[in-house]
Amino acid sequence: MFKKIQLLFNTIKFLKFSQILNRLRRRFIKPKVILCNIPQHSFPCRVLSPTVKCSQKIFGDSRVKFLNKEFTINGKEDWNSEDQDKLWLYNLHYFDDLNAVNAEYRLQWHVSLIQKWINENPVGAGNGWEPYPSSLRIVNWIKWFIEKQNSNNISQQTFLDSLVIQTRFLSKNLEFHLLGNHLFSNAKALVYAGLFFTGKESDAWYKLGVSILKKEISEQVLSDGGNFELSPMYHAIFLEDLLDLANIHQAYEISLPSELRIKIEPMFAWLESMCHPDSDIAFFNDATLGVSPSFGALLSYAKRLGYVIKEKVPQNLIHLEASGYIRVENDDAVLISDVANIGPDYLPGHGHADALSFELSLFNQRIIINSGISTYEIGLDRSTQRGTQSHSTITVDNQNSSEVWSGFRVANRAKVFNIQKFRYSNSVEFSACHDGYKKLKGNIVHCRKWSLGINSVTIVDNIWGSGVHQIRSILPVHPNVELGDLQGDTIDLQISGQLVKIHFEGAGELKVIKAKYYPSFGCAVDNKHIIYDYIGKLPSNISIKISW
Repeated sequence: MFKKIQLLFNTIKFLKFSQILNRLRRRFIKPKVILCNIPQHSFPCRVLSPTVKCSQKIFGDSRVKFLNKEFTINGKEDWNSEDQDKLWLYNLHYFDDLNAVNAEYRLQWHVSLIQKWINENPVGAGNGWEPYPSSLRIVNWIKWFIEKQNSNNISQQTFLDSLVIQTRFLSKNLEFHLLGNHLFSNAKALVYAGLFFTGKESDAWYKLGVSILKKEISEQVLSDGGNFELSPMYHAIFLEDLLDLANIHQAYEISLPSELRIKIEPMFAWLESMCHPDSDIAFFNDATLGVSPSFGALLSYAKRLGYVIKEKVPQNLIHLEASGYIRVENDDAVLISDVANIGPDYLPGHGHADALSFELSLFNQRIIINSGISTYEIGLDRSTQRGTQSHSTITVDNQNSSEVWSGFRVANRAKVFNIQKFRYSNSVEFSACHDGYKKLKGNIVHCRKWSLGINSVTIVDNIWGSGVHQIRSILPVHPNVELGDLQGDTIDLQISGQLVKIHFEGAGELKVIKAKYYPSFGCAVDNKHIIYDYIGKLPSNISIKISW
């Protein structure tokens, strides 16, 4: 009990007072929604530019697939099925398929499912009326209705009545208790509805949405262009939100507020730096594949909207200082490392205990990885996936470097310090330390130095402190990499016909263990972790040389 109270205290102390106040308000005050006086809608002066198309989600008038899991919506109880995860149910209520690949061939399925949703989801009841899925659905419905106009064969009045009521309900349930990407999505939906409908009420929605967007973007987009939650996946989603906002403003021939417009190009630069040569994002802080649009898809979208995005100038070292990531590269290798704190103090829900972890690609293929994420459900799987043991870094006494718990909570957090960078004629080097293990006996600090040469990467870990401890160095390996037999402190890897050697130096024992890699939600793939274990007195050091 004492441990739980301590975790709660060390979590709550980072929250903003406004978050606590709004949590109490939401618990005790239930807003009323007027169901009459529906405002008129207006079509834009210009057509919407084609948006980013997600993959197909609907495979019949009631057959759906989200997060790699299929289900049939047979009755109203299925919209809130206890057999489905919360995130899966959220996806059910998003209606992303309205604007997915080849959506025009599923028009009648869409009409049927929309009508089904209206009939079976009474106002304010169930997952679908929570602010976040409501926000995404409002935007998707408006995009779809504008594009299809009179070809959708839906009862317009029924559709528009529902859309207005959804927006009214959302406007009274904005997620000020969470802030972050949820509140931004709420505001985006208000802007869409504010432009789509006419009259004083819709004008108020637009004004409120824009005011929130202007305030939030200055905090949520850092000076280096990164989203403040430090997740490449959520960064890409946020960038898509900005482009969607630019799109709807262009369609209604209204200027996108400059506060939003000026963030688009630096956000592209940041995202490009956080992608591997395979063009997909690195797996830091709840990042996984199949959720956010790719860099290429976003770039094409921006060009359709008239934005000119500068190509990244090749650099052997890029330090995204405000975010806390460093990227180094040469002709063969790309290494992306996490020298960041866990995220916004008051919003660490997507943060992992991954201080000083890194990902490495060689010959355009991922080799060393973080393990990814497959679920948002509270339980052992999510705890393990957020834990230090699932990342390419050091654990001490099998503890997490930050106290991640209960799905989206973090108590005590590792602080990164003493970041240094050096460029030489044929190599680059950088280093950092964190204090996440100071909570253990012995006043333990972990420092790591990376050196990228012409045909090698060297990682040196110094674990400072006192007493006897178990130190584990973890290298999760991509499933496509073939591991050879151990040869003392050396192991060979094969990828795309290339030989790679990994050699450890220290007083530990080298071994390979079976593990899991999570490339997308609902998906687990067998892979291997290269482990180097040391049990003994501190201080100690471990050196890893990866050569090719």
